[in-house]
Order: sequence, then C-alpha cells, then structure tokens
Amino acid sequence: MHFNFDFSTAQILWTLTFAALLVLLVILLGRDRAQRFPWFTASIAMMALLELTQQLLLSRLSRITGAEVFLVLWNLYVLIGLLVLVEVARRSFHGLGKLGWTIGTLAMLAVGVVVLALWGPWPPLKTMMSTSELTLIRLMDMAVDKGILFSSVLAVELGLLVTLLGRRFGAGWHSHAQRIAIGLSTAGLAQLGLRASLQAIGMNTHIHSQAEYEHIMDLRDKLLHANAVAYLCVLVWWIACLWIDEPGAAPAEAETEPAEGEAAELEVQAGGKGEAEPPEALDAE
Repeated sequence: MHFNFDFSTAQILWTLTFAALLVLLVILLGRDRAQRFPWFTASIAMMALLELTQQLLLSRLSRITGAEVFLVLWNLYVLIGLLVLVEVARRSFHGLGKLGWTIGTLAMLAVGVVVLALWGPWPPLKTMMSTSELTLIRLMDMAVDKGILFSSVLAVELGLLVTLLGRRFGAGWHSHAQRIAIGLSTAGLAQLGLRASLQAIGMNTHIHSQAEYEHIMDLRDKLLHANAVAYLCVLVWWIACLWIDEPGAAPAEAETEPAEGEAAELEVQAGGKGEAEPPEALDAE
C-alpha cells in the first residue's frame, strides 16, 4: 500500500508549531504558570492567533485589508514581547538593587539602540510623514521589522545575563524564569541569524537567469524553514520545562500536605470532645 502525503514543509511546520503553541498554553493555564508570567502567556496566545490568522484569514481578505489586520496584530505581538522581557528580567533579578537595575537596563538598551540604528535601512523622513494608506502599511511593516530586531537583541542580552548572573540575584538553575529567558534568547539568535543570512544573500547575489532566481528563492525558503524549526524547538523546550515544577516547589507542597492532614486529625479529635458540629447538624445542612 502506498501513502501519498500532499503536505508541504511549510504546512507541516505550521501544524506542528500551532499544536505546540496550544499545548504550551494548556500547560501555562493548567499548571498555574500564567499567574507568574501573564505577559509571557499573552505572547504565546498572540502568536497562536497570528498563526491562525495567517493560515485561515488572510486568503479570505483583500490584499490591503489583510495586510493591515496582520500588521496590527504583529505590532501588538512585538509590544507584548518587550513586556515579556521586562517580566522575565524582574523575575530573574528581583534580588538586584535599584542602581544595578538602572545600570543594567541602560546598558542593554544602549546596545539595542545601536544595533537598531546601524542594522538595516531607514525610510526617508518625507516618506514617514506621508499619510497615504500604502505609506501607513509600509510604516507598520517597518515597525514590525525594527521591533523584532530590537527585541531579539534584548532577548539575547537578557539570556546571557540570566545564565551568567541569574543564580546570584534570584533566578537559580532550572528556574522557570531562567528557562524562559534561555528560550527567548535562542529564538532571538535564530531570528538574528536569519536576518543576517538574508541580508548577505541580497547584497552578494546578482541574478541573471530564471534558474538563479529560483535557486535564491529556494535558499530563502530553506532559511525560513530553519528559523521555524528553531522556534518549534524552543516551544518544545518551554513545554518540557514549564511542565516540571521548579526546584523547591514540590517539597514546599509536600510540607503543606501533612500540616493539612494534622489539622484534619485535630478537627476529628475535637469533634469527639464536642467542640465541633455533630454529624446530625452536618446532615441537616
């Protein structure tokens, strides 16, 4: 028997990524991780919405309307992503003083701003001041592009700081904050590698035939697929790490259980002495 699977690489990666996002959301909500990391949970939900919108909604809308909807969602995701970095940093360095916080934040922002200013072109000021619909779409697209670049640089910096210094200031090894930071930095590195590779191909390639064009497009698709695989691996990492309790969390729960059992035993003993409600009163209620 011969099975014929008419699924492209992009479709398989989309299916696996969307399924992993849903599983991660279930873990975040079911294991009470969302209470500690609300912005991280919101970013995962927004990414799932983006994946669903890209796959099911854009093909049913006009080109201009679809681009506007998609770019608005992407800009919102980028903004939430910056808040995720702040959230993880606060969880990882809650033992750091105000001076250390100020110096570290300014240093990270300085590096991010320098990379943002020097990497990639910026549109002319006249174009940015235009109010046409097409210009607005281009500006939203530029905001997404620059926002992803800025957040990727910050994520890599935060991942390095958490790995090197987090254990000293509050994010011990195997802590959820550290695991999230490592995943964010890995995704950020993959995004920066993709950007650098595409830029190098664009600057060093001269197309002279249809075959060369198809070869370049095939190479571009492979790079995009590699980036998608990297993000899928990050999702699997988060699923495994966030499912497991942090070191010290399980023993703390185990200590509370005997205390509750002792309290129940005391209540039973007190009931034998007439200090609790009799069974008849409980049945009547």
